[in-house]
Amino acid sequence: MSTPLPDWLQDLEFPLDSKMGFVMHELTAERVVGSIPVEGNTQPFGILHGGASAVLLESLASMGAVAHGRPQGKVAVGVDLNITHIRSATRGRVTGVATALHLGRRTAIYEVEITDDEGRRTAIGRLTCQMIDRPGEPEHS
Repeated sequence: MSTPLPDWLQDLEFPLDSKMGFVMHELTAERVVGSIPVEGNTQPFGILHGGASAVLLESLASMGAVAHGRPQGKVAVGVDLNITHIRSATRGRVTGVATALHLGRRTAIYEVEITDDEGRRTAIGRLTCQMIDRPGEPEHS
């Protein structure tokens, strides 16, 4: 049984994610799941572009951090991204699962695993986000 996506998500725009065909499947502060198609996101040799995997990773982890910070009036900005590419993907979709490692007042850290349609790991990585006040709102101590 899947959890419905939060209502506030529809108020946000994701231009890059939209261009890549990104679909959000699950979103909580603790776990985020989403996917992109390989087709349209390849490098010249027909395999998934490493940058596309990095965008998927950062999008998933950042949205988890946004979900974490929302109740405190915070948004998330990525400050450290690490990704290791393990296997090529040439067709279908790749799915990322971001799992929170640390949810703090000032930082949120996520580990992300990306797999192909056969469940084979294509990339792993980590994103550290800094939690900042929403633009235009007073600072919280």
